[in-house]
Amino acid sequence: MSATVSFKVPSAHGPQPVTLSYARVGAGEPLLLLHGIGHHRQAWDPVIHLVAGERDVISVDLPGFGASPALPDGLRHDLPTMNAALGALCEALEIGRPHVAGNSLGGLLALEMGRTGRARSVTALSPAGFWTEAERRYAFGVLQAMRGIAARTPLPLVERLSRSAAGRTLLTSTIYARPARRSPEAVVAETLALAGASGFEETLRAGVGVRFTHDVTGVPVTVAWGLKDRLLVPRQGVRAKRIVPHARLVRLPGCGHVPMNDDPALVARVLLDGSR
Repeated sequence: MSATVSFKVPSAHGPQPVTLSYARVGAGEPLLLLHGIGHHRQAWDPVIHLVAGERDVISVDLPGFGASPALPDGLRHDLPTMNAALGALCEALEIGRPHVAGNSLGGLLALEMGRTGRARSVTALSPAGFWTEAERRYAFGVLQAMRGIAARTPLPLVERLSRSAAGRTLLTSTIYARPARRSPEAVVAETLALAGASGFEETLRAGVGVRFTHDVTGVPVTVAWGLKDRLLVPRQGVRAKRIVPHARLVRLPGCGHVPMNDDPALVARVLLDGSR
């Protein structure tokens, strides 16, 4: 069941209201799940039931994605603003310093929450921000192409393609190593989410100059990378390990950029181990 929560985020023009959509299930220590750019909180659905027996799981639609509206005027979709917004979200939900796990953009946000003392532990799956300039341009170009295709493809065609393994491969093989495993309904929903993401362009622009160059101290950090990641290539995980030297670097065989669907059991184990 989804819900919404509203809170205020500081800006140069005074506190601004922000509303986010989220789902919450399970029991135990809180675990906040953050998706990647252009995706929505349902990206985590394959693993949530595997961790909800041990964690109070909160999956959230980031501002301008899924069912969450974009940030209001006066707030940018940049790293400092998003970090402040997620901190305010945790206060509004009364979860204190949760364990935080994120994929891609969400992984970058999780690391920033850990760096600024807002996370109890961090698990980052193929996090953004460890790229070279050439790798960033490549990834952003692929993302823009995916967004354009999603926006231009008529819904009846998306629905028809999603009914076959070959069609799901055509639509989602950039982010999944095993796209045929994704359900037709999920493929349609995430294609619509990408096409309708009101925060996509501004978030992408804000990411142009982003590099994660700080260590994350005082909290356990796990960085996991799919060995078949075609968007943020696996060698970026080695850079992440150099920048956050105490991090546990985990390889995810058979997984692509969004590994939660490729191997739910493996990712669930990484999430639970990272948040112990």
